[in-house]
Amino acid sequence: MTFESMRAADVMSRMLVTIEPDESPLMAWELMRRGDLHHLPVIDAESRVVGVLRREDVASHWSGGPAEQSSVRVGSLLDPACPRAAPETPLAAVAGLMIDADVDVVPVTGASGALQGLITATDILKAVAGRAAPPQAAADVRGGLFRLEPVLPRC
Repeated sequence: MTFESMRAADVMSRMLVTIEPDESPLMAWELMRRGDLHHLPVIDAESRVVGVLRREDVASHWSGGPAEQSSVRVGSLLDPACPRAAPETPLAAVAGLMIDADVDVVPVTGASGALQGLITATDILKAVAGRAAPPQAAADVRGGLFRLEPVLPRC
């Protein structure tokens, strides 16, 4: 398969860890750290994409300790202009979306806006180099499997 014939569905990651917009940056950071992730898709209760949280988004808004980070919500850290692609979008068009929006990640969504996968700049580079992994079977999108609650010292 050549790069010119590839579609978003051919290279997107389907095994994803997600987070909801009302979670804290502290939770997002811990999910990213434990999963060695650079991007967390943010989805609502119907699995529709709200945006994609990047490590840089969390780091640039970090201030204070655990109590302060627990009071902020990741939904407020998202870029509202997050581009999206359909599974049948040509890979070259996905790369164009990334360039135009100055981002390194694009969520792949179905007709209803439900998350189906995620494409990063690394995925596109692998495809150009002929090293794209074969498409995975079914999507497995799931939220974090644990919850963090900060333990604050007694005053």
